[in-house]
Amino acid sequence: MGPADLDAIVKKLPIAYNSNVLVGMQTSDDAGVYKISDDMALVQTVDFITPIVDDPFVFGKIAATNSISDIYAMGGTPITALNIVCFPIDTFDMDILEKILLGGLD
Repeated sequence: MGPADLDAIVKKLPIAYNSNVLVGMQTSDDAGVYKISDDMALVQTVDFITPIVDDPFVFGKIAATNSISDIYAMGGTPITALNIVCFPIDTFDMDILEKILLGGLD
């Protein structure tokens, strides 16, 4: 599924309006922005990418950098991170997942 496919589906969904949502689904931006107060907003993003290198540690670094770059692109400062993982445990050793996560921490 490519971005255009997802965009076609999202455009069919009803818009949930909230005056504190400064950047939402309608913009297809790098991240969402939610107003917390007059001088503070939360910038959040979730990324899911497939491996583009063979080294699990390097892939973890790339995945984390890819996600964090979306926060910077929106003018934010990363202060927390959340891992989202889809990993075929029946196919690959769990040590590979550990190396991916260690790369993300690095």
